[in-house]
Amino acid sequence: QEQLQESGPGLVKSSQTLSLACTVSSGSITDTNYAWSWIRQPRGKGLEWMGVIDYDGTSDYNPSLKSRTLIFRDTAKNQISLQLRSATHDDTAAYYCVRVNKRSLAGDYWGKGTLVTVSS
Repeated sequence: QEQLQESGPGLVKSSQTLSLACTVSSGSITDTNYAWSWIRQPRGKGLEWMGVIDYDGTSDYNPSLKSRTLIFRDTAKNQISLQLRSATHDDTAAYYCVRVNKRSLAGDYWGKGTLVTVSS
């Protein structure tokens, strides 16, 4: 069973960069069957897809966040990372790492999520 574990600071100051890592156990992030997404959910609001990185390292982003977002990987650590620049209070949310099955295009494994608060 795949396990995804998000990690990173729970508190970020406004205008700074929000940085998170997702460590993937069991499987490899280079497995051609999967891609890896970051999704967030502000309290009381719906899920927002932030972006995805494919097994070959190519990435795609939500247009509304593209100018501030970077998703990259470390194959040696089997990690997927997220950077969100110029954070604001509106970026306060629970952030989730999700494995995407490329056949079904569904997120089949989710991390437990990590809450990040952006303070002024």
